[in-house]
Amino acid sequence: MDMIYPVILPVPFKDKKLTGKEKVLRLSRHARYALNISAQKSGVILSNVSKDKKGIPIPCNGNYWSLTHKSEYVGAVVARTKIGIDIEKIRPCSKSLFKKIAGSSEWIIADNNEPYKLFFRYWTSKEAVLKANGTGLKDLSKCRVTQVFDNSKLIINYKDKSWLIEHCFFDKHIASVVINGLHVEWTFCNNKIVQPFK
Repeated sequence: MDMIYPVILPVPFKDKKLTGKEKVLRLSRHARYALNISAQKSGVILSNVSKDKKGIPIPCNGNYWSLTHKSEYVGAVVARTKIGIDIEKIRPCSKSLFKKIAGSSEWIIADNNEPYKLFFRYWTSKEAVLKANGTGLKDLSKCRVTQVFDNSKLIINYKDKSWLIEHCFFDKHIASVVINGLHVEWTFCNNKIVQPFK
């Protein structure tokens, strides 16, 4: 069974107060710590993890990897196939953003009882797919939600390929990861103690 181990790590309180480049550097460092945990759980050794000139992660020894960081949480995952992960805090947003993220045909295929939760499911799913493909937000409109299975899985079509996404909800946040053909074991780390996420 092929497994991936997405790791979610809370940002220490002192680092949440930082701003600008210093904050970005600190969050990136925490995300790389999460990546190391994901690699250890996967039995993978990552050496010389780097990005290309466009900021796209370069596979390491045949392993793909992806990072995400927000003010309160960071996340990372490593896999043998193209991979992407994204985190967002679930919060109110404008109707114009709903139109930007998905078309009407995408919104009607899902239960919309919790519109902001659904918005961020779509947003993080599309972002994870774009990361897996090494493309930026310029291709956001080319990602289409084609099927919503339940509260934890949906399918995105991008460049004539279907991408299965799994979600994890925690502390008013959502994390989404590409899982095509893979099984997922989410891990939440707190105070450097690795615990299975429930």
